[in-house]
Amino acid sequence: MKTINSLIAAATFIGVLSSGPVAFAVDEYNVSVGTTVGGAGVAFRGNDLVAINNGLGIVPGRADHTHVHDGVAYYFTSEDALAKFAAAPEKYMPQYGGYCTLGVALGKKLDASPRFADIVDGKLYVFLNAAVFETYKKDKEGFLTKAAQNWPAMHHVSVAEVNELGS
Repeated sequence: MKTINSLIAAATFIGVLSSGPVAFAVDEYNVSVGTTVGGAGVAFRGNDLVAINNGLGIVPGRADHTHVHDGVAYYFTSEDALAKFAAAPEKYMPQYGGYCTLGVALGKKLDASPRFADIVDGKLYVFLNAAVFETYKKDKEGFLTKAAQNWPAMHHVSVAEVNELGS
């Protein structure tokens, strides 16, 4: 019995230690509920970032074309798209960790959908839904400026803490 308890304690300890980076990534990046076999959360709802940045719209990525960047998994439609992302992730990454840009402008970390995206000056911005996207379009410059001002104070803070502060 003592051996079993020791094994359980060791397994729990290892699990806690190994889950740290993934838990941190969840608050730094907007990831899906699911994870990869390696434990990394899946970002951008599993869609190909290279495709959307190249004007191809929403194209579902494939798990067999996965690249993990900063503890977060990104899916791509092909090895070519994966290689492009791996060579220059900052070129393709959504701003504000993939959280809703209007939400960040309002001081919140909100979910965002690739269906509502805008590329401004080569940067990808994503939004919660159609209504939020329409609101953003009425004052793009104002919301982008406010989001850029707010993000540094929100960047390394958990989703729960940011959203509680913004209440």
